[in-house]
Amino acid sequence: MTATMPETAAKPAETAKAAEPAEPSWEERYAVPAREVYRRTLLELARTDPRIICVDSDMGGLETLFGEELPRQYVNVGIAEANLMGVSAGLAATGLLPYANTLSGFAAARACEQVKIDVAGNNLPVRIVATHAGLSAGHYGPTHHAVEDLAILRTLPNLTVVVPADAVETEYAVRATADLPGPLFLRLGRAATPLVHAEPYEFTVGKARELRAGTDVTIVATGPYPVSMALEAARELAGRGVFARVLNMHTIKPLDREAVLAAARETGGIVTVEDHLVAGGLGAAVCEVVTQDAPCRVHRIGVPDRFFDHVADERQLLELAGISPAEIAAAAARLAAAPR
Repeated sequence: MTATMPETAAKPAETAKAAEPAEPSWEERYAVPAREVYRRTLLELARTDPRIICVDSDMGGLETLFGEELPRQYVNVGIAEANLMGVSAGLAATGLLPYANTLSGFAAARACEQVKIDVAGNNLPVRIVATHAGLSAGHYGPTHHAVEDLAILRTLPNLTVVVPADAVETEYAVRATADLPGPLFLRLGRAATPLVHAEPYEFTVGKARELRAGTDVTIVATGPYPVSMALEAARELAGRGVFARVLNMHTIKPLDREAVLAAARETGGIVTVEDHLVAGGLGAAVCEVVTQDAPCRVHRIGVPDRFFDHVADERQLLELAGISPAEIAAAAARLAAAPR
């Protein structure tokens, strides 16, 4: 005789529990473009904080993801970046927390005067969230490359500049700066990039994160591909007996002077890596610190002083510009071998 379970055996609570969707894995949550994680995080914060206003410049997607759910907290000024900054500054002056969304090249160049005068000049809590930074908009050509943005914006008083290394750090950075009293520039790419972080960690604005210990040489990198390439280079160097310290310099301003000076004093030199012009970006910021307080050899790896007319993806353009694990490893090995 075959026993059958009574119909009452399946309790409603158990049925409901079985129907609940499983929690996404780490990869499922973060193996997506950083800008998607930013948008998701912004919406989560805005649901509980009515001060948060999403100010859009017709970026595409925000009008449905954010605007349809929270229409009273969404404004689309259209493709008018100067107005984007002016409107955001006005909202911030009333006590609101506007997030101004645009492309990095447009924020730094087209709307530079408004960022300088309206936002930074008044020390207002406007969060400028710029995508397509560096060479990540490679398929659009040099008109959309944003390899001068850090050089422009890090010179503005009051402005905090953050460049997450991956989608994980993007979420952490958005949450960590939600209550920042002054203006913020958050620099993001376009497409998904390799994950640097495989587990939770503590993100602190202005505090570099050591991803790999080492005493022979230090690699200081900022941004998704530069940081992941720095780690690739460090692994290659370790195989040759050269131990490189790797610092993820996610905050360009304020720069972690303590970490830079420690690298200058404790290792054989510093290699900087960035998806930005060699002039004016991370490398320049590091040189400003060490030349004043702890002179050491610094080799800067970044985009050379020319326009790139090639159409390619971000990594291909970076390698064309001389930014690659091989170049990083070669520069680091030379510094490590040089007499101290």
